[in-house]
Amino acid sequence: MSKEITSRSADYSQWYNDLVIKGGLADYSAVRGCMVIKPYGYTLWENMRDALDKMFKDTGHVNAYFPLFVPKSLFEAEEKNAEGFAKECAIVTHYRLKADPNKKGALMVDPEAKLEEELIVRPTSEAIIWNTYKNWIQSYRDLPILINQWANVVRWEMRTRLFLRTAEFLWQEGHTAHATSQEAIAEAEQMLHVYADFVENWMALPVVKGIKSESERFAGAVETYCIEALMQDGKALQAGTSHFLGQNFAKAFDVKFSDSQNKLEYVWATSWGVSTRLIGALVMAHSDDEGLILPPKIAPFQVVIVPIYKGEESKAAIDAKATALMAELKAAGVRVKYDNNDHTRPGWKFAEHEMKGVPVRVALGARDLENNVVELARRDTREKKTVSLDGLGNHIVNLLTEIQQAIFEKALKFRNDNITKVNSWEEFQQVLNDKGGFISAHWDGTAETEEKIKDATKATIRCIPLEGDKEEGVCVFSGKPSKQRVFFAQAY
Repeated sequence: MSKEITSRSADYSQWYNDLVIKGGLADYSAVRGCMVIKPYGYTLWENMRDALDKMFKDTGHVNAYFPLFVPKSLFEAEEKNAEGFAKECAIVTHYRLKADPNKKGALMVDPEAKLEEELIVRPTSEAIIWNTYKNWIQSYRDLPILINQWANVVRWEMRTRLFLRTAEFLWQEGHTAHATSQEAIAEAEQMLHVYADFVENWMALPVVKGIKSESERFAGAVETYCIEALMQDGKALQAGTSHFLGQNFAKAFDVKFSDSQNKLEYVWATSWGVSTRLIGALVMAHSDDEGLILPPKIAPFQVVIVPIYKGEESKAAIDAKATALMAELKAAGVRVKYDNNDHTRPGWKFAEHEMKGVPVRVALGARDLENNVVELARRDTREKKTVSLDGLGNHIVNLLTEIQQAIFEKALKFRNDNITKVNSWEEFQQVLNDKGGFISAHWDGTAETEEKIKDATKATIRCIPLEGDKEEGVCVFSGKPSKQRVFFAQAY
């Protein structure tokens, strides 16, 4: 199989697709708009999932599972939510097939097997969950409910890209219920910070924390908090959202509780989620023209050992040393692979593991054993150096920490270099066309201006930053007063 990939400068979109396919993360499937997540890609997702799951549980959340199907009447009960997802819904109308009398060997939908009520394949689970919470909540003593589910969802996208936008994808969705608005807002903000912590400290990807403009909010939310990341082509990617839902869903599903004064009140709600889209962000933010670059904390393998030998005698000695090194690394919590496949040459293995973004490669040959050394290669910088076998385990553990930080620092510098303040409409358009990235500009706060900017440039308000100066100014488009700068960008 050819390992050549398109360069970023020649065709960024094709470069991304090449990395996902040739890096062994995913493949196209027979189902339109859906993907197959291959074992290497799924291991990456598992590592991300396990880290997030621990963070959720450390903040008091528990996992549960709710049905894949949502009765149409429940979906319609929350009008804004239903309207927001209506164009993306997949709908089950029948429950049986039968032989087609006009075509031998073919099947057709049995018209007599029509469902009494159509079922929506969940694009999100607020409706089914809040209908369930109605049965679980009677008193303030039943609150808060802090539930997360790991699941798949279906959104019938017309234009799809592996990981970034597919008809079916994997995600987690938290759905919490609270006695007060203050508790719910605190929960939504807490989960935003959890996401930012994960994306920055595990994925080595710096983010901007903020809130969405009203037109960009989640359907049915009072406030949507988000983290936005910048890809190497200057486009933004939404890396996670957390929503304060107010009492909208509680009112739609009549979820009330008796407070401590025995007064009936509607419950306050949040929802929050991230998906396998994060894998797409990871690929686009860090990788190069040689293949994937994966942060050590979530890489499927952090270290690969490649033996270089001639003859069975040298192989046996190298195998013994590699086995001892693997045991030492595993004891230190390092995910390590010994690539002793006899069917491929060392050079092919080097290229394969470089393509797959393994952070550290250890080359171990007979002459190395004689000299008590190995060759270490870093994937992020492609730097190679000879290191003593004595204390090699500790050296590698420290190197993995160094690589994780270096990947983050590189991405942070790129992000900071690509935040540009502009003060006029001409400057806005010039920066967007020549450089891209985040454009920090004043906006008058109206949906009308936001829509006109989007129509003219395809740039959207990615977020209203939570941090930074709240300087007043003049909107770059309308010239009207502005309370603070917001971040615009073209986005995935």
